[in-house]
Amino acid sequence: MRLRDTGAVDRAGWLPGDLDLLIAHQANQRILDGLTAELGLAPGQVLSHIERYGNTAAASVPVLLAQAAAAGTLSPGLRVALTAYGAGLAWGSTTLVWPDVRAVAEGG
Repeated sequence: MRLRDTGAVDRAGWLPGDLDLLIAHQANQRILDGLTAELGLAPGQVLSHIERYGNTAAASVPVLLAQAAAAGTLSPGLRVALTAYGAGLAWGSTTLVWPDVRAVAEGG
């Protein structure tokens, strides 16, 4: 996952310290801890649900986005990086500034 150097954060014109949140593939906590340390982020800036759900594979990023939006963790203007990978061979990362949108819960 390339968030630094010629990766998504650099291409956005940001420094790792500019990130408010990182939402990453939930393969294991060790990888998330490594990303947290590499980017110099505080543990609360890297969202995780591994302890509750385990490896959610391809659903990791959208599930975390939905959970964070519903919990009010995402607010307009936050700088967010998303990153995911599959079997170590395919990966993708992007950055975004969270828009002013309302989370809609199931049935609501």
